[in-house]
Amino acid sequence: MRLLFVGNSFTARNNLPGLLATLAAERGITVEHRLISAGGASLRQHLNAGKALTELATGNYDTVVLQEQSTLPGKNPARFHENVRDFHTAITETGASTALYMTWSRKNQPQAPLTTAYATIAAELGATLIPAGLIWQHFQTTHSAPALHDADNSHPALAGTYLTACVFLITLLHVDPSDLAVPIKGLSNENADLLRHAAWEICESLAGN
Repeated sequence: MRLLFVGNSFTARNNLPGLLATLAAERGITVEHRLISAGGASLRQHLNAGKALTELATGNYDTVVLQEQSTLPGKNPARFHENVRDFHTAITETGASTALYMTWSRKNQPQAPLTTAYATIAAELGATLIPAGLIWQHFQTTHSAPALHDADNSHPALAGTYLTACVFLITLLHVDPSDLAVPIKGLSNENADLLRHAAWEICESLAGN
């Protein structure tokens, strides 16, 4: 699968695309990826800058993963939806599909506004929803550790990125990550095992399976 990621530090931190590719390779799936990222950038800023659209126009991608500025979907869902629609139009013109990377709320802040904003536009456009933020919410209600947020209570710790990569595997690549055993520097095998199983179990529960 050839993936173009468009986002900011919530995608770049801990190299989410590379981690996803590493895990997918254990299932015999090759993920080629390119990341277009700018600190704190919104999708509108990426549209205006033009770099993402230029890369998209090469036609080299199967799926484009869009990650909005982390608080915008909750604060201004209408603007967020407009940004996604404009990107989606450009994406479909190249024959690629759109995937929406739902991020998480700041620590101890409500997730529901982000979840609603992402789910609504995904349903409208028929885009793939990667509900990382929702899975984070469910995980944190039952597990006090490992910490998913970094020390700033905003960005992902390595455990948070790992959990997110597992959600990508499940919802985008349709892979059960439960028994993957890829050592990740900085993450204990015990925590990695917990995060993989939790990602699968929560996703299955939310899907009604």
